[in-house]
Amino acid sequence: MSTTSVPAQSILNVAAYKFVALSDLPDLRATLLAALKSLGLKGTILLSPEGINLFLAGEPDAVRAMIDRLHSFPEFADLEFKESLSDHQPFNRALVRLKREIIAFGVDGIAPAHRTSPKLPAQQLREWLDQGREVTLLDVRNDYEVALGTFENATPIGVDHFRDFPDAVAKLPEEAKDRPLVMFCTGGIRCEKAGPLMQREGFKEVYQLEGGILKYFEEVGGAHYQGDCFVFDQRVAVDPNLEETDTELCYACQATLTLEEQQSPHYVPSVSCPHCYKPEDQQIVDQCQKRNRAILAATDPLPGSTPQDNIRPICVSEKCDGLALIDLLDRAHPHVGRDVWQARCDAGLLRLEGEPVDGQQIVAAGQRYQHVIPAEIEPDVNPAIEILYEDAAIVVANKPAPLPMHPSGRFNRNTLTSILKTVYHPEQLRIAHRLDANTSGVVVLSRSKAAARQIQPQFESGKVKKTYLARVHGHPTKDSFECNAAISAVPTQAGLRTIDEAGQASATRFEVLKRLDDGTTLLQVTPLTGRTNQIRVHLWHLGFPIVGDPAYLTDGKLGETQTLAVDAPTMCLHAWKLQFSPAGNDETVEMTAPQPAWAN
Repeated sequence: MSTTSVPAQSILNVAAYKFVALSDLPDLRATLLAALKSLGLKGTILLSPEGINLFLAGEPDAVRAMIDRLHSFPEFADLEFKESLSDHQPFNRALVRLKREIIAFGVDGIAPAHRTSPKLPAQQLREWLDQGREVTLLDVRNDYEVALGTFENATPIGVDHFRDFPDAVAKLPEEAKDRPLVMFCTGGIRCEKAGPLMQREGFKEVYQLEGGILKYFEEVGGAHYQGDCFVFDQRVAVDPNLEETDTELCYACQATLTLEEQQSPHYVPSVSCPHCYKPEDQQIVDQCQKRNRAILAATDPLPGSTPQDNIRPICVSEKCDGLALIDLLDRAHPHVGRDVWQARCDAGLLRLEGEPVDGQQIVAAGQRYQHVIPAEIEPDVNPAIEILYEDAAIVVANKPAPLPMHPSGRFNRNTLTSILKTVYHPEQLRIAHRLDANTSGVVVLSRSKAAARQIQPQFESGKVKKTYLARVHGHPTKDSFECNAAISAVPTQAGLRTIDEAGQASATRFEVLKRLDDGTTLLQVTPLTGRTNQIRVHLWHLGFPIVGDPAYLTDGKLGETQTLAVDAPTMCLHAWKLQFSPAGNDETVEMTAPQPAWAN
């Protein structure tokens, strides 16, 4: 071991590894961790059945005491350490971890404790290089390490991770197998596994640099080496004198940064550097793609495809105050049937504050009962939600159809908000407006209460400009027309709104985009008010019902279906564009969802 000391550098850094069969790893871990803490040392010790790998730093006396402690174990009696000095502690904490391998490789049959390639001492390598001996120098480190420095005329293996080494070896030229080859890495541990693999692949004369680059620096210096050596601690790199350099590491992309690169405006520690910086627009695109991959994972299989109790709320209004529960249920949902409701009460499926209640219990205004549907599997939906945009305040999505916006009735987990709750956890996204389950298109959600206070009032007051696409039955005679028929404030028994002279004032503007040969027409639709089902009701009233609408049918008829089955023909209504102000001021943005196939 080196005994060189530099007074200004008071922290001793040591590295060591050994391939040796180990057992009772949990007990060994506890013993070594206690020793590290008692000596005030920091760093990492990796233990596995195949051996030990460590990087430690601290006061020199404490480090040497730890070395003595390790040497007291028979398995580590001959453990060799590489040393260097620094003026600060390069590690944040003390860790002892149990791993499957002390250096990840993933190749069966490679056991350095039993067989490895011959080791070439640093002095001998220098002599070979001084003599100009014909030899292949193979750098088995990752590309970002090689970028900081390597031996003159060395061949980098060309990997981003050591587990890719076997594939990289297979790509080396066949003639390289007949030439003497010296491989090297930082401290030698990777070569312990790389050497036997290369011998197994037919390389005839393979050596590994004993102790790696760090041992070479310690014994030889920088002869025949260009640059610095990457190290896996906060020093980032050391020069041939084993002194820390000005190099920094970008923790976002793992690129090494020169002092000049650290002056770049694109270098923000832990965020970006000149190598990985992306303009804001590209960052948004990348983040949306990441969210869309998460949505795909969260919806395969559909979350509602596994049985789960569905709890539906039943709220007592003023007009139902004093009724028996069974009368309330029969009045609110007559299509279910009084006998069915009574059977559900008898089965304990109607509850108040979690406790079963009798059907004859008298209800009071303001109470909230729970209707439990046990082990329910929800109907299938189209889960292909696409995140179009997101920033710190809002999320903009392209909602597919059929897909309910939020839990209601038969749908709980198979809804837009439930799926996005999983993807954005622990955030609680807030929908700023609603679309029918059968309507596709652009949806805005707020990421905070503050954002919701800016955005939701714009939808409620009608300040948001909405543009829809609709494909309807029939050919309107005019290219532009408007409907101002009032719409009922109260839904029918089937939950539908209809035209009602005494209803809510409503206005929708229509423009013909194309009259199609199949007798349908593509319209651009601008709702000037925001009533429930407004576009569908107005088109139905005008005699141009939307293609695929299960509720507002041709010939002025009404259907009984609300949410379409996932395999049913699409309802051709699409929320195409929204124009609003994210900050609630005069600056507006327009969010656009891609046009569906039926609109093209």
